Amino acid sequence: MRTVATTIVMALLPLAVEAQDLAGLPASLVEKVGAARYACAEFENGKFDLEWGAVTRTDLDGDLYPDWVLNESGFSCSSAASLYCGTGGCDTHFLVGSALTSLRNRGWTVATIGPLRVLLTHVHGSRCGGINPTPCVLAHAWDAEHKVWRTVAGPDPVAK
Repeated sequence: MRTVATTIVMALLPLAVEAQDLAGLPASLVEKVGAARYACAEFENGKFDLEWGAVTRTDLDGDLYPDWVLNESGFSCSSAASLYCGTGGCDTHFLVGSALTSLRNRGWTVATIGPLRVLLTHVHGSRCGGINPTPCVLAHAWDAEHKVWRTVAGPDPVAK
């Protein structure tokens, strides 16, 4: 079932981009692309591009089926060099089933640790009590029963 927002966003996407890069992309991720395209157009009438590799499929939860990943590091806007990313990295949207989680990071990978699939995200050093270049990684394990990522992390320095 499509929402009105999904229908509007899909109508805004150029047909060439939708046919080439968004074929089969779940509606929640199409909405993210549509919002990014809209933000670009609103900023000095920029032209949005979804670069190759922005959409990937990988098994995030260990069920042996590929899940969806949309990485905003693969978004570009002709009128703004840093519209989607900053010193903390870029938002990456991880879709497991119908559960969408967006995490700001500088890179990510998935590893198997014992019985768990673990999402490792490289994050801003302030998350580990340091400054921008301080090495810092968060580990997120998928909780299939509750459909959420579980992690142990220190307090977010932005949220006080």
